[in-house]
Amino acid sequence: MNIRKATLRDYDAVWNIFSAVIQTGDTYVFDPETPVEDLQKLWFANYMETFVIENEGKVVGTYILKPNYPDLGSHIANASYMIHPGAQGKGIGKLLCQHSLDYAKEQGYLAIQFNLVVSTNQAAVALWKQFGFEIIGTTPGGFRHKTLGLVDTYMMYKKL
Repeated sequence: MNIRKATLRDYDAVWNIFSAVIQTGDTYVFDPETPVEDLQKLWFANYMETFVIENEGKVVGTYILKPNYPDLGSHIANASYMIHPGAQGKGIGKLLCQHSLDYAKEQGYLAIQFNLVVSTNQAAVALWKQFGFEIIGTTPGGFRHKTLGLVDTYMMYKKL
C-alpha cells in the first residue's frame, strides 16, 4: 500500500469514500446530504494537508492533517481519517494513523488532538488508544447518531 499527498486528480475517489462514510450518520458530523461541492472546503482546504492511501493503484482511504486551531494554538495538530467501507478491517486505519503521527512530528507539531470522536465508534476509540491517544474530555450527548439518537463524544489527545 502507498500513502501519498492527494492531488485534485484524487477528488472523485476521495468523494466516493467521504460520501460513503458520512451516509451512515454514525461517525462524522457532516450532513449525509453534503453536496460534492463542499468537499473542497471540508477535505481539500488550503490550510490542511490531504493524503490518500492506495492499494493496487486504487484509493481506499484518506486523511487530513491541519492545525487544531490557528495562530497560538497551531502547534497542536488535528486529523480526520476515512476508509472506504469495502476496505475496512484490513489495517488501513493503522497505516494512516502511523503515517499521520510521523508526518505531524516531522512538521513540528507537538501533539495531535481529536476534538470529536463518537463514543459508539468503538473500533476508532480502540485504535486511537492503541496508538497512545487518551480521552481527555467527554461531551454528553454531543452527537446525533442516525440510529441511536444522542450519544457522547470524546476529545482525544496524544503528545508527539
